[in-house]
Amino acid sequence: MQTLPAATRLPDALQALRDQVAAAPLGLATAERDHAVRAARAVVDQIDDYLLPRLRDLDAPLLTVVGGSTGAGKSTLVNSVIGAPVSMPGVLRPTTRAPVLVCSTADRAAFADDRVLPGLARATGESLADAGPGALRLVARDDVPAGLALIDAPDVDSVVEANRDLAGQLLSAADLWVFVTTAARYADAVPWDLLRTAQERGTALAVVLDRVPTDAVREVADDLAGMLQRAGLSGARLFVVEERPLVDGMLPADQVAPLREWLFALAADQEQRAAVVRQTLQGALESLDGRVAGLVTAVQAQHAAAGSLRQAADAAYAEARDGIDEGVRSGTLLRGEVLARWQEFVGTGEWMRNLQSGVGRLRDRLTASLTGRPTPADDLRGALESSVEQLLRAEADRAAERTVTAWRALPGGPALVAGRQDLEGVSPQFTGIAADEVRSWQGVVLDLVRTEGAGRRTRARFMSWGINGAGAVVMVAVFASTGGLTGGEVAVAGGTTAVGQRVLEAVFGDAAVRALADRARADLSARADRLLGEEQDRFDALLDAVAPAPEAADELTDAAQTLARARQQDAR
Repeated sequence: MQTLPAATRLPDALQALRDQVAAAPLGLATAERDHAVRAARAVVDQIDDYLLPRLRDLDAPLLTVVGGSTGAGKSTLVNSVIGAPVSMPGVLRPTTRAPVLVCSTADRAAFADDRVLPGLARATGESLADAGPGALRLVARDDVPAGLALIDAPDVDSVVEANRDLAGQLLSAADLWVFVTTAARYADAVPWDLLRTAQERGTALAVVLDRVPTDAVREVADDLAGMLQRAGLSGARLFVVEERPLVDGMLPADQVAPLREWLFALAADQEQRAAVVRQTLQGALESLDGRVAGLVTAVQAQHAAAGSLRQAADAAYAEARDGIDEGVRSGTLLRGEVLARWQEFVGTGEWMRNLQSGVGRLRDRLTASLTGRPTPADDLRGALESSVEQLLRAEADRAAERTVTAWRALPGGPALVAGRQDLEGVSPQFTGIAADEVRSWQGVVLDLVRTEGAGRRTRARFMSWGINGAGAVVMVAVFASTGGLTGGEVAVAGGTTAVGQRVLEAVFGDAAVRALADRARADLSARADRLLGEEQDRFDALLDAVAPAPEAADELTDAAQTLARARQQDAR
């Protein structure tokens, strides 16, 4: 395989990692999911907005993002550094909604297209009005030195979530952060969260302490410097701006001169500018290891949560299968209407006499023909059909309810079943499908009986009984174990079933009767399994739509390792 040059290999590996992170399966609404989604988006944004553009053009202008808390005076500071009103300050909150990028006229082409911050549309013009959300207003000036670009970012603690997200995105796209805070708010939690992020990612950083009372400059500046040192940020440049009246909407020149001179010197010194770029670029690349590892853990947690949800559904429907099997074998289906129809079918000895005289089947057919009434065998089959359908529905209903109950208690489950009352019972088509399956099963039983009774030695006795009669007895034999019956029911149902079974044994033989009942029971069990499987498919489909593939976490890990190898080769 041809080895790519390092300059090509690193961007390609980074692009591959970016695509894996963007596709990270985080669909289950677990407690950690929202944090993981934000982390994944931040990685993708930084790769798109900063890492790939910077790797492809190491000599591009130094992108400096001025960020900070609400009311810190960022826009006024940018205007004062540039020496012209390029960004509109204000007293309403939020102030800056759309960011403003100020650069040299010579560098305008570097920012006019979507090479940097491709997700933000470009707006141009002299108006200071906000360009609107999702846009970046581009201001090119002859008096800004080539090699430097300043972005006035929205507030990092804006009351508008989209502004906060955009501020974080812009800071991640910066070669250099200029973080603005005030004497009143420099110890707030939000600024320090972002400063810690800068430290973790190795971002080049300067801090502007704004609006400091003249008599408190030394005290406040020393306190902030100490806090920066304790946070591992002693290398950050600290600039102090005293509280002074504005002149034509701008800070006095002497207050912003140190910051302005430092930024313009960076623009003029290619070596210093390159050092800042290398620091931030290297830090951002190194930070991906830990950030992607966190995403791998999140995907693994998603996989575990999906496994627990799937196991809960499997257990609920396995219990339903056991319930149906128990219902079939326990004899409980021979209660009520089925028991009454069975008694009617076997009568009080008349059935045996008719069978022995060979007139039973003929009498039933004549009666049905003349009166239009179904035969006792048909009544029995109808009662069995209804009873089996009720058993199937009851167990399928319970399985659905158990699954919903379990999912509501498991990570990621509540969101899947929220507002889905239809999942708490069987699907709308279940009743019709179950009825068709039971009727089809009865047809299979009759076919089994017909095939078994086709031999010459048994044909005469079989024909005198009839397929329907023999089939009805086989169906009852499937449920003939009397574990669910008590008292007189046992005597009647169990005794008469035994009589019917003895007759079947006389006609077909003992082994054949057992085989008939076993095959009929197995066929019914297979149909029940299929019905329950189709019902469980509703839950499996919900889960399949959001659950990660088994290899998802490994693919993320592999992409991160490939990038690490590319970085090592690039460093040689």
